[in-house]
Amino acid sequence: MTRGLRLASVVYIVDDDVPFHTDIRQQLELSGYQVQLYSSAKQFLARERDEGQPGCILIDASISGPTTLQAGLCAAGSMLPVIFISADQDTKTVVQTIKAGAEDFLAKPVTYDVLVAAIERAVARHHASIKHQSEMNLLRARIAMLTPRERQVFDLVVRGKTNKSIGLELGVTERTIKAHRQRVVEKLDARTVAELVVMAERSDRSAL
Repeated sequence: MTRGLRLASVVYIVDDDVPFHTDIRQQLELSGYQVQLYSSAKQFLARERDEGQPGCILIDASISGPTTLQAGLCAAGSMLPVIFISADQDTKTVVQTIKAGAEDFLAKPVTYDVLVAAIERAVARHHASIKHQSEMNLLRARIAMLTPRERQVFDLVVRGKTNKSIGLELGVTERTIKAHRQRVVEKLDARTVAELVVMAERSDRSAL
C-alpha cells in the first residue's frame, strides 16, 4: 500500500482496552494512518463518518454490541470493512461475525505486522469499493441523460441490432437512428459498440 493511501485512510478503533488501543494508535499514526477511538459500538454508530474516505473498523469482539455494530453498518449501507480482535476466539462468535460480513477475526495478543497486514487488506478493499461506486454513479448519471428515444436505441444497439433493424422496430428512418446513436455515443463517452455493451452490463449488475 502506498503512503499516499495510508495518509488518506482512517482506522476506527472500537475498544475499551486503553493500553491496547493507545499503543496501536501510536503505531498506526506513525505508519501514516488517521486514527479515531471509540469505547463502544453504540458510541461509534452515533457518530457520522465520511464513507467516501478509505478506511476500516477495528473492534474488540468482547465489548458490548459487536454484532449490533455490524447490523447498524449494514442498515446504513456502509461499505466499511470490519476487523474483529479478541482474546477469546469463541467459534460461534467467529462464525457469526464472518457470516455477517466481517473482513477478518484476529486473536489477541496480535503482532503489529499481522494487524497492519489485515488493516491494509481491508483499506485496499474499501478503496476499491469506493472507486467502483464512484464509477457506477458516473455511469448511471450519464445513462440518465439519455432521452427516452436515445435509451431505446441504446438498449437495442447493445442487443446487437443494426441501425436498419432498429429503425424498422421503432418506425423511423435509418438516418434518424444513426443520429440518435451518435448522441448516445457522445453522452456516454463511448468509442465502440463493445464499450456500450460493457456499460449496459455494468449498469444492469449494479441495479441488482
